[in-house]
Amino acid sequence: MHPTVRQDIREPLPEGLGQAIRETAGDIAALLRGVPDTTVPVPGSEWTLGEAAAHLALANELMADLAAGRERPYGDGTPQSLAAANERSLAAYAERRAEPLAAVITEQADAFLDTVARAAAEGTADDTPLVTPLGPLSRPLLASYLLTHMLGHGYDLARAVKHPHMIDPNRVGLCMPFMLSVMPRVADAAATAGLTARYTIRLRGGAAFGVTLTDGAVQVTSEPQDRPDCTILIEPVTFLLIALGRRNPWPAIAQGQIITWGRKPWLAPRFPNLFTAP
Repeated sequence: MHPTVRQDIREPLPEGLGQAIRETAGDIAALLRGVPDTTVPVPGSEWTLGEAAAHLALANELMADLAAGRERPYGDGTPQSLAAANERSLAAYAERRAEPLAAVITEQADAFLDTVARAAAEGTADDTPLVTPLGPLSRPLLASYLLTHMLGHGYDLARAVKHPHMIDPNRVGLCMPFMLSVMPRVADAAATAGLTARYTIRLRGGAAFGVTLTDGAVQVTSEPQDRPDCTILIEPVTFLLIALGRRNPWPAIAQGQIITWGRKPWLAPRFPNLFTAP
């Protein structure tokens, strides 16, 4: 039986998530294989292609360990601590060649899914949250986190080698459970301070969700608001790239990929700045 089919049957993940993880890891590996020089810079980053690929390899290994219930301290969830943990892990890991890193990225994505499937088969896939760098997460949310993380860095690698990226609306939809769960945790306290507002965010052709700020406190719901102050309609890939800090929202607005309306439409430009990219 094809391994992707096996995972879809056995793992306790939303439909298509296991397949998306495998295919995204494969897409990233395909970008890397045959790249002769991994010292080329990643646009918008201080990392080279080799460093970004090494980070992905290490992160996939970390996620596989977390899925197995192993505690792996990795910062305290703040952007500064995560950046410091990234630099420490890269300093201790010397591999920068494309082919070996491509192999590790796919192997560790497989290991993650095999661990989740094994837990389901053994009846040990309970609802106890796993300890992760971004707080307690269930295995399905951790899987959504893994996909989100690979897509963000996969986009970077694709830009570095001038190839099309692998983000599409279906994969964005599979990232949304993690994105919604983590938004309150990554809210920027300075940006949200004193703000009271009700947003509805609609992904074009996909899901809609609500974000309420009450004097800076953030609440996220998987349903749109009944009477939002501001509604933002956004193309899904554009949403993920902006949320992950990969794209400036203003060109997207100019290109019609973001449309806003409501009683307070001027709140729309503030929305991306209320959160720090996870």
